[in-house]
Amino acid sequence: MSSLAALLSSRVEAVTGIDPELRPATRPQFGHYQSNVALRLANTEGKPPREIAAHVIAKLEVADLCEPPEIAGPGFINFRLRTDVLAQAVTDQLVDPYVGVPQTSDPQVVVIDYSAPNVAKQMHVGHLRSTIIGDCLRRVLIGLGHDVIAQNHVGDWGTQFGMLVEQILDERLDPAVLDLSSAEALYLRANMHFKADPDFAERARRRVVLLQTGDPDTLAIWQQLIDISFAGFDAAYARLGVLLTDADLAGESMYNDDLASVVEDLVASGTAVVDDGALVVFVEGFNAPMIVRKSDGGFGYGATDLAAVRHRVRTLQADRLIYVVGAPQSFHFDLVFAVSRKAGFLPDDVSAEHVAFGQVLGPDGKKFSTREGTSVTLNSLLDAAEREAAPPVALAAIKYADLSNGLNKDYVFDIHRMVQTTGNTGPYLQYAHARVTQVLRKATARGYGEQSKVGRTLQPHRLCNYLYELSGALAVFYEQCPVLQSSGAVRDSRLALCLITKRALAAGLAMLGIEPLERM
Repeated sequence: MSSLAALLSSRVEAVTGIDPELRPATRPQFGHYQSNVALRLANTEGKPPREIAAHVIAKLEVADLCEPPEIAGPGFINFRLRTDVLAQAVTDQLVDPYVGVPQTSDPQVVVIDYSAPNVAKQMHVGHLRSTIIGDCLRRVLIGLGHDVIAQNHVGDWGTQFGMLVEQILDERLDPAVLDLSSAEALYLRANMHFKADPDFAERARRRVVLLQTGDPDTLAIWQQLIDISFAGFDAAYARLGVLLTDADLAGESMYNDDLASVVEDLVASGTAVVDDGALVVFVEGFNAPMIVRKSDGGFGYGATDLAAVRHRVRTLQADRLIYVVGAPQSFHFDLVFAVSRKAGFLPDDVSAEHVAFGQVLGPDGKKFSTREGTSVTLNSLLDAAEREAAPPVALAAIKYADLSNGLNKDYVFDIHRMVQTTGNTGPYLQYAHARVTQVLRKATARGYGEQSKVGRTLQPHRLCNYLYELSGALAVFYEQCPVLQSSGAVRDSRLALCLITKRALAAGLAMLGIEPLERM
Protein backbone atom coordinates (compact mmCIF):
# COMPACT_ATOMS: atom_id res chain seq x y z
CA MET A 1 0.00 0.00 0.00
CA SER A 2 1.57 3.29 -1.15
CA SER A 3 1.19 6.33 1.15
CA LEU A 4 -0.56 9.45 -0.11
CA ALA A 5 2.69 11.39 0.27
CA ALA A 6 4.57 8.85 -1.85
CA LEU A 7 1.85 8.89 -4.50
CA LEU A 8 1.81 12.68 -4.64
CA SER A 9 5.59 12.83 -4.74
CA SER A 10 5.73 10.45 -7.70
CA ARG A 11 3.22 12.61 -9.63
CA VAL A 12 5.29 15.75 -9.09
CA GLU A 13 8.55 13.99 -9.97
CA ALA A 14 7.01 12.76 -13.24
CA VAL A 15 6.58 16.41 -14.27
CA THR A 16 9.77 17.94 -12.82
CA GLY A 17 12.21 15.09 -13.34
CA ILE A 18 13.63 15.47 -9.83
CA ASP A 19 12.61 14.49 -6.31
CA PRO A 20 10.17 17.19 -5.12
CA GLU A 21 11.32 16.63 -1.52
CA LEU A 22 7.82 16.97 -0.11
CA ARG A 23 7.79 18.16 3.48
CA PRO A 24 4.88 18.45 5.93
CA ALA A 25 3.55 22.01 5.80
CA THR A 26 4.86 24.26 8.56
CA ARG A 27 1.42 25.80 9.18
CA PRO A 28 -2.16 24.59 8.56
CA GLN A 29 -2.90 27.46 6.16
CA PHE A 30 -0.18 26.10 3.85
CA GLY A 31 -2.03 22.79 3.39
CA HIS A 32 -0.60 19.35 4.13
CA TYR A 33 2.64 19.33 2.13
CA GLN A 34 5.08 21.84 0.66
CA SER A 35 7.76 21.49 -2.04
CA ASN A 36 10.67 23.76 -2.97
CA VAL A 37 11.16 22.00 -6.31
CA ALA A 38 10.58 25.20 -8.32
CA LEU A 39 13.28 27.05 -6.39
CA ARG A 40 15.76 24.27 -7.10
CA LEU A 41 14.85 24.11 -10.80
CA ALA A 42 15.26 27.88 -11.08
CA ASN A 43 19.00 27.50 -10.51
CA THR A 44 19.39 25.24 -13.54
CA GLU A 45 16.73 26.69 -15.87
CA GLY A 46 17.49 30.38 -15.28
CA LYS A 47 13.83 31.35 -14.81
CA PRO A 48 11.96 32.91 -11.87
CA PRO A 49 10.86 30.24 -9.35
CA ARG A 50 7.22 31.39 -9.36
CA GLU A 51 7.11 31.06 -13.14
CA ILE A 52 8.49 27.53 -12.92
CA ALA A 53 6.02 26.71 -10.12
CA ALA A 54 3.11 27.87 -12.30
CA HIS A 55 4.38 25.74 -15.18
CA VAL A 56 4.67 22.68 -12.90
CA ILE A 57 1.14 23.16 -11.54
CA ALA A 58 -0.27 23.53 -15.05
CA LYS A 59 1.16 20.14 -16.06
CA LEU A 60 0.35 18.31 -12.82
CA GLU A 61 -2.46 15.77 -12.70
CA VAL A 62 -3.36 15.57 -9.01
CA ALA A 63 -7.04 16.54 -8.99
CA ASP A 64 -7.89 13.05 -7.70
CA LEU A 65 -5.65 13.65 -4.66
CA CYS A 66 -5.55 17.37 -3.88
CA GLU A 67 -7.32 20.65 -3.97
CA PRO A 68 -5.77 22.93 -6.64
CA PRO A 69 -2.08 23.46 -5.61
CA GLU A 70 -1.06 26.98 -4.62
CA ILE A 71 2.11 29.00 -5.09
CA ALA A 72 3.44 30.68 -1.95
CA GLY A 73 6.26 33.10 -1.20
CA PRO A 74 9.23 33.00 -3.58
CA GLY A 75 7.99 29.85 -5.34
CA PHE A 76 6.97 27.15 -2.87
CA ILE A 77 4.16 24.84 -4.01
CA ASN A 78 1.57 24.00 -1.36
CA PHE A 79 -0.60 20.87 -1.54
CA ARG A 80 -3.81 20.28 0.42
CA LEU A 81 -5.18 16.73 0.27
CA ARG A 82 -8.89 16.32 -0.40
CA THR A 83 -10.94 15.41 2.67
CA ASP A 84 -12.60 12.48 0.91
CA VAL A 85 -9.17 11.14 -0.07
CA LEU A 86 -7.97 11.37 3.54
CA ALA A 87 -11.15 9.66 4.76
CA GLN A 88 -10.70 6.82 2.27
CA ALA A 89 -7.05 6.42 3.29
CA VAL A 90 -8.10 5.98 6.93
CA THR A 91 -10.82 3.52 5.90
CA ASP A 92 -8.28 1.53 3.90
CA GLN A 93 -5.90 1.41 6.85
CA LEU A 94 -8.61 0.03 9.11
CA VAL A 95 -8.50 -3.22 7.14
CA ASP A 96 -4.80 -3.09 6.24
CA PRO A 97 -2.92 -5.79 8.22
CA TYR A 98 0.27 -3.73 7.86
CA VAL A 99 -1.34 -0.53 9.26
CA GLY A 100 -0.11 1.49 6.32
CA VAL A 101 3.52 0.35 6.57
CA PRO A 102 4.58 -0.12 2.94
CA GLN A 103 5.82 -3.62 2.18
CA THR A 104 9.06 -3.82 0.22
CA SER A 105 8.87 -4.85 -3.41
CA ASP A 106 12.41 -6.22 -3.14
CA PRO A 107 12.65 -8.39 0.00
CA GLN A 108 16.22 -9.04 1.09
CA VAL A 109 18.00 -11.43 3.41
CA VAL A 110 19.35 -9.07 6.07
CA VAL A 111 21.84 -10.30 8.68
CA ILE A 112 22.03 -8.13 11.81
CA ASP A 113 24.94 -8.60 14.24
CA TYR A 114 24.09 -7.12 17.64
CA SER A 115 24.34 -7.45 21.45
CA ALA A 116 27.48 -9.69 21.50
CA PRO A 117 28.23 -9.96 25.24
CA ASN A 118 31.31 -11.78 26.55
CA VAL A 119 31.14 -15.13 28.31
CA ALA A 120 31.83 -15.02 32.07
CA LYS A 121 31.05 -11.30 32.21
CA GLN A 122 27.81 -9.54 33.04
CA MET A 123 26.21 -7.41 30.37
CA HIS A 124 26.84 -3.70 30.90
CA VAL A 125 25.44 -0.41 29.68
CA GLY A 126 27.27 -0.70 26.32
CA HIS A 127 25.49 -3.97 25.60
CA LEU A 128 22.21 -2.22 26.44
CA ARG A 129 22.59 0.14 23.47
CA SER A 130 23.63 -2.55 21.00
CA THR A 131 20.81 -4.83 22.09
CA ILE A 132 18.06 -2.20 22.03
CA ILE A 133 19.15 -0.64 18.72
CA GLY A 134 19.65 -4.01 17.03
CA ASP A 135 16.30 -5.27 18.27
CA CYS A 136 14.55 -2.18 16.91
CA LEU A 137 16.20 -2.47 13.48
CA ARG A 138 15.31 -6.16 13.39
CA ARG A 139 11.64 -5.41 14.13
CA VAL A 140 11.48 -2.57 11.58
CA LEU A 141 13.04 -4.61 8.78
CA ILE A 142 10.75 -7.58 9.52
CA GLY A 143 7.83 -5.15 9.46
CA LEU A 144 8.87 -3.97 5.99
CA GLY A 145 8.85 -7.56 4.69
CA HIS A 146 12.52 -8.52 4.75
CA ASP A 147 13.92 -11.89 5.86
CA VAL A 148 15.98 -10.93 8.91
CA ILE A 149 18.58 -13.22 10.47
CA ALA A 150 19.97 -12.15 13.84
CA GLN A 151 23.52 -13.12 14.78
CA ASN A 152 24.60 -12.77 18.41
CA HIS A 153 28.40 -12.84 18.04
CA VAL A 154 29.17 -13.63 21.68
CA GLY A 155 32.75 -13.66 22.92
CA ASP A 156 32.99 -17.35 23.78
CA TRP A 157 36.57 -18.11 22.72
CA GLY A 158 40.06 -16.77 23.27
CA THR A 159 43.00 -16.50 25.63
CA GLN A 160 40.90 -15.43 28.63
CA PHE A 161 39.55 -18.98 28.93
CA GLY A 162 43.02 -20.30 29.66
CA MET A 163 43.28 -18.27 32.84
CA LEU A 164 39.62 -18.90 33.77
CA VAL A 165 40.04 -22.67 33.59
CA GLU A 166 43.36 -22.57 35.48
CA GLN A 167 41.83 -20.39 38.21
CA ILE A 168 38.97 -22.86 38.61
CA LEU A 169 41.46 -25.72 38.95
CA ASP A 170 43.65 -23.76 41.38
CA GLU A 171 40.68 -22.94 43.60
CA ARG A 172 39.27 -26.47 43.21
CA LEU A 173 36.01 -24.76 42.36
CA ASP A 174 32.95 -26.55 41.04
CA PRO A 175 31.79 -24.44 38.06
CA ALA A 176 28.26 -25.72 38.59
CA VAL A 177 27.88 -23.43 41.64
CA LEU A 178 28.60 -20.28 39.62
CA ASP A 179 26.15 -17.80 38.18
CA LEU A 180 27.07 -14.98 35.83
CA SER A 181 27.88 -12.55 38.62
CA SER A 182 30.19 -14.98 40.42
CA ALA A 183 31.73 -16.02 37.08
CA GLU A 184 32.68 -12.38 36.51
CA ALA A 185 34.22 -12.23 39.99
CA LEU A 186 36.19 -15.35 39.06
CA TYR A 187 37.41 -13.59 35.91
CA LEU A 188 38.65 -10.63 37.96
CA ARG A 189 40.55 -12.95 40.34
CA ALA A 190 42.04 -14.86 37.41
CA ASN A 191 43.13 -11.67 35.70
CA MET A 192 44.88 -10.41 38.84
CA HIS A 193 46.51 -13.83 39.31
CA PHE A 194 47.69 -13.80 35.69
CA LYS A 195 49.37 -10.41 36.13
CA ALA A 196 50.97 -11.22 39.48
CA ASP A 197 52.19 -14.80 38.99
CA PRO A 198 54.39 -15.68 35.97
CA ASP A 199 54.00 -19.39 36.66
CA PHE A 200 50.20 -19.10 36.58
CA ALA A 201 50.42 -17.01 33.40
CA GLU A 202 52.46 -19.72 31.70
CA ARG A 203 50.01 -22.43 32.79
CA ALA A 204 47.13 -20.29 31.49
CA ARG A 205 48.83 -20.00 28.09
CA ARG A 206 49.32 -23.76 27.93
CA ARG A 207 45.69 -24.22 28.88
CA VAL A 208 44.67 -22.12 25.86
CA VAL A 209 46.53 -24.55 23.63
CA LEU A 210 44.75 -27.47 25.32
CA LEU A 211 41.42 -25.75 24.68
CA GLN A 212 42.23 -25.10 21.03
CA THR A 213 43.38 -28.68 20.47
CA GLY A 214 40.21 -30.13 22.01
CA ASP A 215 41.40 -31.44 25.41
CA PRO A 216 38.24 -33.07 26.90
CA ASP A 217 38.72 -31.87 30.51
CA THR A 218 39.38 -28.31 29.41
CA LEU A 219 36.46 -28.31 27.00
CA ALA A 220 34.14 -29.62 29.74
CA ILE A 221 34.96 -26.68 32.04
CA TRP A 222 34.71 -24.24 29.11
CA GLN A 223 31.25 -25.60 28.26
CA GLN A 224 30.10 -25.11 31.86
CA LEU A 225 31.18 -21.47 31.70
CA ILE A 226 29.31 -21.12 28.41
CA ASP A 227 26.12 -22.59 29.87
CA ILE A 228 26.29 -20.34 32.94
CA SER A 229 26.77 -17.26 30.78
CA PHE A 230 24.02 -18.09 28.31
CA ALA A 231 21.55 -18.58 31.16
CA GLY A 232 22.44 -15.09 32.41
CA PHE A 233 22.15 -13.60 28.94
CA ASP A 234 18.75 -15.22 28.37
CA ALA A 235 17.47 -13.76 31.65
CA ALA A 236 18.68 -10.31 30.61
CA TYR A 237 17.05 -10.58 27.18
CA ALA A 238 13.76 -11.67 28.73
CA ARG A 239 13.89 -8.71 31.09
CA LEU A 240 14.61 -6.36 28.17
CA GLY A 241 11.78 -7.81 26.10
CA VAL A 242 13.91 -8.32 22.99
CA LEU A 243 13.62 -10.98 20.30
CA LEU A 244 17.03 -12.64 20.82
CA THR A 245 17.01 -16.35 21.68
CA ASP A 246 19.54 -19.18 21.77
CA ALA A 247 18.72 -19.80 18.10
CA ASP A 248 20.45 -16.49 17.29
CA LEU A 249 23.73 -17.40 19.00
CA ALA A 250 26.71 -17.29 16.65
CA GLY A 251 29.73 -17.04 18.92
CA GLU A 252 33.36 -16.70 17.94
CA SER A 253 33.89 -20.42 18.59
CA MET A 254 31.66 -21.44 15.68
CA TYR A 255 34.27 -20.07 13.25
CA ASN A 256 37.28 -21.92 14.67
CA ASP A 257 37.27 -24.58 11.98
CA ASP A 258 36.96 -21.92 9.25
CA LEU A 259 40.01 -19.84 10.15
CA ALA A 260 42.55 -22.02 8.36
CA SER A 261 40.52 -22.00 5.15
CA VAL A 262 40.11 -18.22 5.39
CA VAL A 263 43.89 -17.95 5.51
CA GLU A 264 44.22 -20.34 2.56
CA ASP A 265 41.81 -18.21 0.50
CA LEU A 266 43.63 -14.99 1.39
CA VAL A 267 47.03 -16.44 0.51
CA ALA A 268 45.85 -18.12 -2.69
CA SER A 269 44.30 -14.90 -3.99
CA GLY A 270 47.36 -12.86 -3.07
CA THR A 271 45.25 -10.73 -0.74
CA ALA A 272 47.39 -11.49 2.32
CA VAL A 273 51.17 -11.20 2.58
CA VAL A 274 53.74 -12.02 5.24
CA ASP A 275 55.09 -8.96 7.03
CA ASP A 276 57.56 -9.30 9.91
CA GLY A 277 56.46 -12.90 10.45
CA ALA A 278 52.73 -12.10 10.56
CA LEU A 279 50.18 -12.67 7.83
CA VAL A 280 48.54 -9.32 7.07
CA VAL A 281 46.33 -7.60 4.51
CA PHE A 282 47.15 -4.09 3.33
CA VAL A 283 44.29 -2.03 1.93
CA GLU A 284 44.73 1.27 0.13
CA GLY A 285 43.46 4.18 2.20
CA PHE A 286 44.13 2.54 5.58
CA ASN A 287 47.18 3.49 7.64
CA ALA A 288 47.50 0.04 9.21
CA PRO A 289 47.01 -3.50 7.88
CA MET A 290 44.71 -6.17 9.23
CA ILE A 291 46.63 -8.83 11.13
CA VAL A 292 45.05 -12.13 10.12
CA ARG A 293 47.59 -14.45 11.72
CA LYS A 294 50.12 -13.30 14.31
CA SER A 295 53.81 -14.13 14.14
CA ASP A 296 53.35 -16.76 16.86
CA GLY A 297 50.81 -18.60 14.69
CA GLY A 298 47.72 -17.44 16.59
CA PHE A 299 44.84 -15.89 14.69
CA GLY A 300 43.98 -12.22 15.08
CA TYR A 301 40.35 -11.44 15.87
CA GLY A 302 40.08 -9.90 12.39
CA ALA A 303 40.32 -13.45 11.02
CA THR A 304 37.16 -14.40 12.92
CA ASP A 305 35.33 -11.37 11.54
CA LEU A 306 36.38 -12.30 8.01
CA ALA A 307 35.14 -15.85 8.56
CA ALA A 308 31.83 -14.43 9.81
CA VAL A 309 31.42 -12.25 6.71
CA ARG A 310 32.18 -15.19 4.44
CA HIS A 311 29.71 -17.43 6.29
CA ARG A 312 26.94 -14.83 6.25
CA VAL A 313 27.30 -14.22 2.52
CA ARG A 314 27.92 -17.77 1.32
CA THR A 315 25.87 -19.83 3.77
CA LEU A 316 23.18 -17.44 4.99
CA GLN A 317 22.89 -15.87 1.51
CA ALA A 318 22.81 -12.34 2.90
CA ASP A 319 21.99 -9.37 0.68
CA ARG A 320 22.73 -6.88 3.44
CA LEU A 321 24.98 -7.04 6.52
CA ILE A 322 24.37 -4.76 9.50
CA TYR A 323 26.71 -4.55 12.52
CA VAL A 324 25.38 -2.69 15.58
CA VAL A 325 28.58 -1.95 17.50
CA GLY A 326 29.93 1.08 19.40
CA ALA A 327 31.50 3.98 17.51
CA PRO A 328 35.07 3.23 18.74
CA GLN A 329 35.03 0.16 16.47
CA SER A 330 34.40 2.18 13.29
CA PHE A 331 37.95 1.83 11.95
CA HIS A 332 37.95 -1.91 12.61
CA PHE A 333 34.74 -2.52 10.68
CA ASP A 334 35.75 -0.24 7.83
CA LEU A 335 38.87 -2.38 7.53
CA VAL A 336 36.94 -5.68 7.83
CA PHE A 337 34.59 -4.62 5.03
CA ALA A 338 37.46 -3.39 2.84
CA VAL A 339 39.47 -6.61 3.30
CA SER A 340 36.34 -8.70 2.69
CA ARG A 341 35.73 -6.85 -0.59
CA LYS A 342 39.36 -7.26 -1.65
CA ALA A 343 39.28 -10.98 -0.87
CA GLY A 344 35.98 -11.56 -2.67
CA PHE A 345 34.16 -12.57 0.54
CA LEU A 346 31.87 -9.54 0.20
CA PRO A 347 30.57 -9.13 -3.37
CA ASP A 348 29.65 -5.71 -4.74
CA ASP A 349 25.93 -6.57 -4.68
CA VAL A 350 25.98 -7.22 -0.90
CA SER A 351 25.96 -4.11 1.27
CA ALA A 352 27.71 -3.94 4.65
CA GLU A 353 26.97 -1.24 7.21
CA HIS A 354 28.33 -0.43 10.64
CA VAL A 355 25.58 1.17 12.75
CA ALA A 356 27.80 2.97 15.25
CA PHE A 357 26.44 4.38 18.50
CA GLY A 358 27.68 6.77 21.17
CA GLN A 359 28.07 6.39 24.91
CA VAL A 360 25.55 6.52 27.73
CA LEU A 361 26.36 9.43 30.02
CA GLY A 362 25.38 9.99 33.64
CA PRO A 363 23.34 13.02 34.76
CA ASP A 364 26.67 14.86 35.26
CA GLY A 365 27.41 14.54 31.54
CA LYS A 366 30.31 12.14 32.11
CA LYS A 367 30.60 8.48 31.07
CA PHE A 368 27.99 6.49 32.99
CA SER A 369 29.84 4.42 35.58
CA THR A 370 29.76 3.29 39.20
CA ARG A 371 31.34 5.29 42.01
CA GLU A 372 34.36 3.02 41.68
CA GLY A 373 34.66 3.95 38.01
CA THR A 374 33.62 0.54 36.65
CA SER A 375 30.97 -0.07 34.00
CA VAL A 376 27.37 -0.08 35.18
CA THR A 377 25.82 -3.53 34.78
CA LEU A 378 22.64 -3.90 32.78
CA ASN A 379 20.73 -5.41 35.70
CA SER A 380 21.66 -2.57 38.09
CA LEU A 381 20.54 -0.03 35.51
CA LEU A 382 17.19 -1.78 35.07
CA ASP A 383 16.82 -2.03 38.86
CA ALA A 384 17.30 1.74 39.14
CA ALA A 385 14.70 2.39 36.45
CA GLU A 386 12.16 0.06 38.07
CA ARG A 387 12.49 1.95 41.36
CA GLU A 388 11.03 4.94 39.49
CA ALA A 389 8.24 3.22 37.53
CA ALA A 390 6.54 -0.11 36.85
CA PRO A 391 8.69 -2.44 34.69
CA PRO A 392 6.86 -1.87 31.35
CA VAL A 393 7.01 1.91 31.83
CA ALA A 394 10.62 1.85 33.01
CA LEU A 395 11.61 -0.22 29.99
CA ALA A 396 9.75 2.11 27.63
CA ALA A 397 11.60 5.05 29.18
CA ILE A 398 15.01 3.44 28.66
CA LYS A 399 14.38 2.21 25.13
CA TYR A 400 12.85 5.44 23.91
CA ALA A 401 15.62 7.58 25.40
CA ASP A 402 18.14 5.41 23.58
CA LEU A 403 16.36 5.32 20.21
CA SER A 404 14.98 8.86 20.01
CA ASN A 405 18.43 10.42 19.73
CA GLY A 406 20.72 10.18 16.72
CA LEU A 407 22.58 6.91 17.28
CA ASN A 408 26.05 8.44 16.95
CA LYS A 409 25.28 10.90 19.73
CA ASP A 410 25.98 10.28 23.39
CA TYR A 411 22.88 10.58 25.56
CA VAL A 412 22.31 11.33 29.23
CA PHE A 413 20.72 8.60 31.33
CA ASP A 414 18.41 10.64 33.57
CA ILE A 415 15.76 8.20 34.71
CA HIS A 416 13.74 10.87 36.56
CA ARG A 417 13.15 12.71 33.28
CA MET A 418 12.84 9.59 31.16
CA VAL A 419 9.86 8.12 33.08
CA GLN A 420 7.72 11.26 32.78
CA THR A 421 4.38 10.88 30.98
CA THR A 422 4.69 14.36 29.49
CA GLY A 423 7.19 15.54 26.91
CA ASN A 424 9.13 13.50 24.38
CA THR A 425 9.38 10.24 26.37
CA GLY A 426 8.47 6.59 25.96
CA PRO A 427 5.85 6.68 28.74
CA TYR A 428 4.16 9.65 26.99
CA LEU A 429 3.63 7.46 23.92
CA GLN A 430 2.36 4.63 26.11
CA TYR A 431 -0.04 7.09 27.76
CA ALA A 432 -1.33 8.22 24.34
CA HIS A 433 -1.99 4.59 23.41
CA ALA A 434 -3.67 3.86 26.75
CA ARG A 435 -5.82 6.97 26.43
CA VAL A 436 -7.13 6.17 22.97
CA THR A 437 -7.69 2.57 24.08
CA GLN A 438 -9.85 3.88 26.94
CA VAL A 439 -11.97 5.90 24.51
CA LEU A 440 -12.54 2.83 22.34
CA ARG A 441 -13.25 0.69 25.40
CA LYS A 442 -15.93 3.14 26.59
CA ALA A 443 -17.42 3.33 23.10
CA THR A 444 -17.77 -0.46 23.04
CA ALA A 445 -19.34 -0.45 26.51
CA ARG A 446 -21.90 2.13 25.33
CA GLY A 447 -22.75 0.04 22.27
CA TYR A 448 -21.25 2.41 19.70
CA GLY A 449 -20.10 0.71 16.46
CA GLU A 450 -16.50 0.80 15.24
CA GLN A 451 -16.95 1.63 11.52
CA SER A 452 9.56 3.27 6.39
CA LYS A 453 12.60 5.38 5.89
CA VAL A 454 13.97 3.69 9.06
CA GLY A 455 14.64 0.42 7.21
CA ARG A 456 16.75 2.28 4.65
CA THR A 457 18.57 4.81 6.83
CA LEU A 458 18.80 2.67 10.01
CA GLN A 459 17.90 5.73 12.12
CA PRO A 460 15.24 4.77 14.71
CA HIS A 461 14.90 8.36 15.93
CA ARG A 462 12.86 9.08 12.79
CA LEU A 463 10.24 6.58 13.93
CA CYS A 464 10.36 8.05 17.46
CA ASN A 465 9.74 11.54 16.07
CA TYR A 466 6.79 10.31 14.02
CA LEU A 467 5.17 8.61 17.03
CA TYR A 468 5.74 11.67 19.21
CA GLU A 469 4.13 13.95 16.60
CA LEU A 470 1.25 11.49 16.19
CA SER A 471 0.69 11.48 19.97
CA GLY A 472 0.70 15.28 19.98
CA ALA A 473 -1.81 15.39 17.12
CA LEU A 474 -3.99 12.94 19.04
CA ALA A 475 -3.93 15.22 22.09
CA VAL A 476 -5.05 18.17 19.95
CA PHE A 477 -7.77 15.99 18.40
CA TYR A 478 -9.13 15.13 21.87
CA GLU A 479 -9.24 18.82 22.79
CA GLN A 480 -10.96 20.02 19.63
CA CYS A 481 -13.07 17.05 18.52
CA PRO A 482 -15.13 15.38 21.28
CA VAL A 483 -15.48 11.68 20.51
CA LEU A 484 -17.89 10.05 22.93
CA GLN A 485 -19.98 13.21 23.26
CA SER A 486 -20.61 13.37 19.51
CA SER A 487 -23.25 11.31 17.73
CA GLY A 488 -24.15 9.52 14.52
CA ALA A 489 -21.81 9.59 11.55
CA VAL A 490 -19.52 12.14 13.22
CA ARG A 491 -18.99 9.84 16.19
CA ASP A 492 -18.38 6.84 13.92
CA SER A 493 -15.81 8.80 11.94
CA ARG A 494 -13.99 9.96 15.06
CA LEU A 495 -14.01 6.48 16.55
CA ALA A 496 -12.50 5.17 13.30
CA LEU A 497 -9.72 7.76 13.57
CA CYS A 498 -9.11 6.70 17.18
CA LEU A 499 -8.94 3.05 16.17
CA ILE A 500 -6.44 3.56 13.34
CA THR A 501 -4.36 5.87 15.57
CA LYS A 502 -4.31 3.19 18.26
CA ARG A 503 -3.18 0.60 15.71
CA ALA A 504 -0.48 2.90 14.35
CA LEU A 505 0.82 3.70 17.83
CA ALA A 506 0.78 0.02 18.79
CA ALA A 507 2.64 -0.99 15.62
CA GLY A 508 5.21 1.79 16.02
CA LEU A 509 5.82 1.06 19.69
CA ALA A 510 6.21 -2.64 18.89
CA MET A 511 8.87 -1.78 16.31
CA LEU A 512 10.72 0.13 19.04
CA GLY A 513 10.42 -2.90 21.31
CA ILE A 514 8.11 -0.99 23.69
CA GLU A 515 4.96 -2.55 25.14
CA PRO A 516 1.83 -0.59 24.10
CA LEU A 517 -0.08 -0.46 27.39
CA GLU A 518 -3.88 -0.69 27.56
CA ARG A 519 -4.08 1.20 30.87
CA MET A 520 -1.80 3.58 32.78
